[in-house]
Amino acid sequence: MGGAPKRATFRDLRAWRKERKAKVKDLSFVVPSSPSDPTELESYAETPRFAWVGHSTFLLQSGGMNILTDPVWAERMGFERRLSPPGIAVEHLPDIDIVLLSHSHYDHLHIPSLRFLKGNPIHLVPEGVGSLLLRKGLSNVKQFGWWESAKVGKLAFTFVPAEHWTRRTLWDMNRSHWGGWIIETGRDEEEESRLDAKKTVYFAGDSGYFPGFAEIGKRFPAIDIALMPIGAYEPEWFMAPQHVSPEQAVQAFMDVGATTFVPMHYGAFRLADDTPREALDRLHAAWQANGLSSGRLLVPKLGELVPIH
Repeated sequence: MGGAPKRATFRDLRAWRKERKAKVKDLSFVVPSSPSDPTELESYAETPRFAWVGHSTFLLQSGGMNILTDPVWAERMGFERRLSPPGIAVEHLPDIDIVLLSHSHYDHLHIPSLRFLKGNPIHLVPEGVGSLLLRKGLSNVKQFGWWESAKVGKLAFTFVPAEHWTRRTLWDMNRSHWGGWIIETGRDEEEESRLDAKKTVYFAGDSGYFPGFAEIGKRFPAIDIALMPIGAYEPEWFMAPQHVSPEQAVQAFMDVGATTFVPMHYGAFRLADDTPREALDRLHAAWQANGLSSGRLLVPKLGELVPIH
């Protein structure tokens, strides 16, 4: 279950580049933002909450801790400028306790952003990524294989499978692992009896569609929120093994059995040929086609603080 997709050939890459040149895309849509007051970010909230910073970066506040997923505040990715500014300026972040990394691609693991974080965070990372962080002068690193868990304070973290791959140089293809994270709150003895304190968040990282989504749902049958990627899917003949389309993201959400869908991995960087507006339009169309309740789809603004009910 899960693994590396079929490796694209140089011929595939050339065909995609030729196809891209023939497309005319409207990139005028900018994801709406509602930046949070920095003083509010510093305050303690009994109810778990999150804010979408952009792309795959979320600030999750739960169990008295500040958690960041795939922190990236880069202004460029390759030759492409960022399409929308981060929803929270990096200097406005509170002290970070936990950093969760899904894999080593540059749009998910940005060393300058990690170095800029306040606090002394524990870095929970896939196998093979720890040595990179240590070489770059980052400490407090713990590596995980699929289905491995650790408890930190009131929270439990489990690294779960995905269908993806990794590479940062010409020589390190798939030398580190990839995956998503399950974050469970309300796991301490004092909160064990409070149903409203038990919240489970699934951060999917990057993934093509695969049977592992159903297995994740089977092992974690009470996921409250699924943070699911919807962008970087076009052309699908090239991207499908590594990135779900919006329609596949909805199917993956149903496989996982989560209560609420929150889209990510769109709107910040142009990694493929789809646009943020196209990704959102296809997401809403797939949602309606599957007869899902509108109340279960949550599309937050950048920087907006959202309680996890």
